[in-house]
Amino acid sequence: MKQETISDFKIDKVDLEILSILMKDAFTSYTDIAKKILVSGGTIHVRMRQMEKAGIVKGTTVVVDPAKLGFDLTAYIGVFLQKGSIYNKVISKLKQVPEVVEAHYTTGTYAIFLKVICRNTQHLREVLNNDIQAIEGIERTDTILSLEESINRPISLHRDNF
Repeated sequence: MKQETISDFKIDKVDLEILSILMKDAFTSYTDIAKKILVSGGTIHVRMRQMEKAGIVKGTTVVVDPAKLGFDLTAYIGVFLQKGSIYNKVISKLKQVPEVVEAHYTTGTYAIFLKVICRNTQHLREVLNNDIQAIEGIERTDTILSLEESINRPISLHRDNF
């Protein structure tokens, strides 16, 4: 059997159904998925390995509610750089800040847009002053506090999107 690559992998209805089920509940067993979509458990296993090799499935994670662990504050931080050429250097430093859970290279107002999770406003102030704004090349930041996360869902995998 030919090894799949990203360029020659063709996703089909079965793959979409497998992904849709797992994106709703990653704990669903391959056997249960197979029963739902009327294929064998072995088919699910093979399809998952193919999608992993193709880079479609990047792994599995446990989603934790940070607030239940005492991290009640989510902030979005727009980062202005002194010059765009230092992006990689700044990102490597931001990777060392555990409270930074997402970083996006963006167009528009900010060079980098961060999602940061902290215990409270004091913790956020410490992270901003001691960690983020102290990085060489960061000119300034804009901070937006999230009052509530109203939508958090994976992309919809309707078949007609493909």
